[in-house]
Amino acid sequence: MITRRDLLAGVATAGILQQRASGAAIAPVAIQRCRTYGAGLEPTMRRLFDAIGGLGRIVNNKTVAIKVNLTGRPSQRLGHSPAELAHWTHPRVIGMTLHLMNEAGAKRIRILESPWSTTDPLEEYMMEANWDPSMILNAAKIVEFENTNYLGNAKQYSRFAVPNGGHLFPALRLNHSYADCDVFVSIAKMKEHATAGVTLSMKNCFGITPCTIYGDGAGEKEPSLAPVGGRGSVIHSGARKPSLSAPQELHPESPRRDGYRVPRVVADLCAARPIDLAIIDGVESMAGGEGPWIRGTRRCSPGVIIAGTNPVCTDAVATAVLGFDPMAKRGMAPFENCDNTLELAEQLGVGSRDLSKIDVAGAQIADIRYEIRKA
Repeated sequence: MITRRDLLAGVATAGILQQRASGAAIAPVAIQRCRTYGAGLEPTMRRLFDAIGGLGRIVNNKTVAIKVNLTGRPSQRLGHSPAELAHWTHPRVIGMTLHLMNEAGAKRIRILESPWSTTDPLEEYMMEANWDPSMILNAAKIVEFENTNYLGNAKQYSRFAVPNGGHLFPALRLNHSYADCDVFVSIAKMKEHATAGVTLSMKNCFGITPCTIYGDGAGEKEPSLAPVGGRGSVIHSGARKPSLSAPQELHPESPRRDGYRVPRVVADLCAARPIDLAIIDGVESMAGGEGPWIRGTRRCSPGVIIAGTNPVCTDAVATAVLGFDPMAKRGMAPFENCDNTLELAEQLGVGSRDLSKIDVAGAQIADIRYEIRKA
């Protein structure tokens, strides 16, 4: 049954596609040098957002949903480093974004994440990592949290159709929070990724898929009540189907390799639930993979923050800042073992990865390039 929410989501997607067909997929991207999360963060982020036209035109009088990156368990550390200095989005970047959005007239801001295998509130998850959630809650007038790894505060999951057919799925079922907003923001950490080559604003959205539908312990016919495990068997390997309550794979005969499947589902997600503002925290990060569970990973300090209103354009610039070619094919760095998510999203009309077409404001790529594999 198609609900009113499904219909509204379809109308919104159609409007976005019409804008992109008229050339809106080429959007400016801003880069700012930022060495620490201290006092200089506020003026740096003001300049960053001003360079792409200001936050007011994006968030004024709007409900804003922000997907942050809290990958892995709160107890996992890269050596003795707290998560926010390696693989999690830093809370000061989150809080400063909220503060500036509040100034720009945002009506309501919701912080979203699908924490590992739990229905616990995000606040509890953050406190396990020694974060103080009040720093984020008090950064703007109305701030809410929601764990989107299960049904959450809704009676049903929302359906998002993938425009232009999709690569892996024709549509996806997600927590209501990704439909019940006017603006969707991805605040990612700038890292390499063992499966997808790089993880930036688009790969951050891999985590919007609820494990009650797309997880190892998902129900067969209906979503499970709670998430169990990760997304390995459904998305990474394709060893099992998602819950039959969601649309099934377009090509069940396709390769069962994670380097084929993960980039495609990310491209599908970013076409179905478009990112309106992409912010990439590269002040402090890690090299060699996306989390401390990957062997050979190490701390690094790119010292940069990047933002843009098109995720493919923004991720293309960030990929170049990391020392890679966003036009690279499978087999070329950083996509030695996977397909290029940027290319797959471009094929769905999400945006352009061609640096010659992207207006880069603020610092220039050549002046701020950080060869992450040499870090």
